Amino acid sequence: MALQAALLPSTLSVPKKGNLAAVVKDTAAFLSVPQKKLLQVPSLSVRAQAVATAPVATPGASTATKDGKKTLRQGVVVITGASSGLGLAAAKALAETGKWHVVMACRDFLKTAKAAKGAGMAEGSYTIMHLDLASLDSVRQFVDNFRRAGMPLDSLVCNAAIYRPTARTPTFTADGYEMSVGVNHLGHFLLARLLLDDLQKSDYPSRRLIILGSITGNTNTLAGNIPPKAGLGDLRGLAGGLRGQNGSAMIDGSESFDGAKAYKDSKICNMLTMQELHRRYHEETGITFASLYPGCIATTGLFREHIPLFRLLFPPFQKFITKGFVSEAESGKRLAQVVSDPSLTKSGVYWSWNKDSASFENQLSQEASDPEKARKLWEISEKLVGLA
Repeated sequence: MALQAALLPSTLSVPKKGNLAAVVKDTAAFLSVPQKKLLQVPSLSVRAQAVATAPVATPGASTATKDGKKTLRQGVVVITGASSGLGLAAAKALAETGKWHVVMACRDFLKTAKAAKGAGMAEGSYTIMHLDLASLDSVRQFVDNFRRAGMPLDSLVCNAAIYRPTARTPTFTADGYEMSVGVNHLGHFLLARLLLDDLQKSDYPSRRLIILGSITGNTNTLAGNIPPKAGLGDLRGLAGGLRGQNGSAMIDGSESFDGAKAYKDSKICNMLTMQELHRRYHEETGITFASLYPGCIATTGLFREHIPLFRLLFPPFQKFITKGFVSEAESGKRLAQVVSDPSLTKSGVYWSWNKDSASFENQLSQEASDPEKARKLWEISEKLVGLA
């Protein structure tokens, strides 16, 4: 059985067969423990805890019929933030088709395992791998672990997000960047850049890289004009590193911090990044780059840090007043469409859905579609994540 596992301290035991040195090496990498220290403990050995325990084919492996004809192999999709909300709903929708194996890239292994089981996802249909987007080292470690697992990559979904609408003081990632932009944009920017090679190597008919957008980052919409409005300015705060000590923790260089605006700004970055990826790589690689707004998921955990009154009133307001409410299950199906639907292969598109749940190409705001700003954002982001 192929390795579909995460190594946990509580699952250490002696394997009857296998290369102990290699297993110790892998465990050391995952736990961030020096290999020498692990090897100094005579009684320590490890086994991998299999997430998918049922006998299944290797994810992404080609199959053939009895007459020898090749059939389309199962695709492999990585989804960040798949432990709840939209990410979990999309993971479930894709796994249920039987055509996709889902790699659930999440910060909390046990929470994700419980969520997958609670959602009724079949054993063998998913793999859980640790990823903390608030640490660039964790992003690089995830890419390394994914490659060593031996699976192809056919689709990458950058879905995870942090939203702290009531915050008036910034918090920071392990690398010292403001948290909302650090996780929502910079962590995903590095992940996408590092996994581009893997997507290019895939033999799957339609390879896709999807970055979630948001209506709140588009000032050409009613929701996008609710204060505080998104706006990146001249990117001086981002160029300064979003440190907050001697400069600004806001992308536009504002002196005061606003958690709601920081989130909206990060979503503009997501949409600009998608378009810049399209301009730089689509023609050369054939990879489809897309963004989307699946609708207002008013009950999602994304709003967990909002004030209680908002959490109480927002869902019925969206259901009965604006009629814009979309359930997590429906939004998950929409994201799954962008991953797998043959009719949604156009690159560089920002997808939305009408009241009849039909997809259409939506228009981005002037700032969210500014090619010069996208180029500048790309160059600054490369420096911040250590790619330039």
